[in-house]
Amino acid sequence: MPPRDAVLRELRRGAPVLPVVLLVALLALPVPAGGQASGGGAGPGTGTLADAVSALVVGHCAVQLARTGRRPLSGSAAVLLALPVVGVTVAALGASSAATGVAGAARYLQIFVLVPAAVMVLVRDARDVRLIGWAFVGLALWQGAIGVRQNLTGTGASYMGEDIRAVGTFGSTDVMGMATVVSYGLVCALALAFRPHAPRQRAAAGLCAALLTVPLALSYSRGAWIATVVACLGVLLLAGARRAGRVLLAGAAAAVVLVAGLGVGSAMLQERLSSITQVTDAPDQSVTDRYTMWAASADMWRERPLTGVGLKGFPEHRDGHTSLALSSGSDTAGAGSGFVRQPLLSPHNMYLLVLGEQGLLGLAALAGGWAALLVCGLLRWRRRCARPGGPGGPELECALLACGLLIWQLTDFVYADIGGPSTVLTAVALGVVAWWALGVRPAPGEAATR
Repeated sequence: MPPRDAVLRELRRGAPVLPVVLLVALLALPVPAGGQASGGGAGPGTGTLADAVSALVVGHCAVQLARTGRRPLSGSAAVLLALPVVGVTVAALGASSAATGVAGAARYLQIFVLVPAAVMVLVRDARDVRLIGWAFVGLALWQGAIGVRQNLTGTGASYMGEDIRAVGTFGSTDVMGMATVVSYGLVCALALAFRPHAPRQRAAAGLCAALLTVPLALSYSRGAWIATVVACLGVLLLAGARRAGRVLLAGAAAAVVLVAGLGVGSAMLQERLSSITQVTDAPDQSVTDRYTMWAASADMWRERPLTGVGLKGFPEHRDGHTSLALSSGSDTAGAGSGFVRQPLLSPHNMYLLVLGEQGLLGLAALAGGWAALLVCGLLRWRRRCARPGGPGGPELECALLACGLLIWQLTDFVYADIGGPSTVLTAVALGVVAWWALGVRPAPGEAATR
């Protein structure tokens, strides 16, 4: 078959999942000023182009289902993906206004129900998962390269009086955006590095994973560091004890070289690393603010334990539940923006945000669904990839990618919540996880026609 025909055939085969790849690729574009979508505790906010395309992905999925006439989801998948609707609906009814409730419900349903379900339906086989995984890696390399350049040229976001914090195209008002993208890419690259019978792709993925450690370090994001370490350890353990030992030794050696090679920046990295262990003894103001807001969320929950204070109710109820230790906001500057005093509108902990705004009902629905996805994903890994001589099988990298992304997200939610343009990647990641954990596999002869 001529090369052109082969390419066209591959494009036709991958057409259903290409809108998902486009959605990921759009996050390479700079975010317009004022165009950042708000998160769970923030105000109404403005949607981004990626948010609009996510709606098109859902519509594309509906068209595909109408054309093929096949059943979209299994019973268990429908139940797990629909669980958040219960808590979100009740919390929306308890919001301060109808407009606020509708806006908050739309955001939660977009990120945790509609887009994940659409991605799960559009992904058909391991090739689609690899394509999405490489899209994550490509986006991470692009944003990471911009972030490294910002650090080297002093054009990044302000950090300790210097404009050296790597933020990519997300700007100083969304310092977690690039860290999230790079973390996703690093976890995907590490998972793809264990693809069986593909030595060139394994080598390329391993190289990408190593390169992405640089912008991740320069993001100075402690939460992303912790989540990435936990997720990578999970991926390595699922890949096999022997492989995990070899990779950990290589990673430790690379880390020593990386930190030593950063020169002046190594002192700031060491200080940032040491601050992780000082959160109780001598916390900085950002940690104090975070603990204060965590306590405020817990206090809101005690006030209304079952249903919470309502969607997007954290900013309105914050001052009535916080101490004087909370600062008036966080200072941001650099990366092409002037000095901005950002108000603290969310607790930066997804579990406590949901607990405060949606109560036990909402937290049980959301976190319970995530826990069920993790259990189902690990059980499927055990059935399909576990071997007497060590993990293997043609879908090993898909299992590692899905489980790694979910472990990263569940860990990161301890230090962050939804908000900002990169949040749509969370929805895509959850869709890939749902495909692995709950999706029905086609027979070998059906994979190309489904």
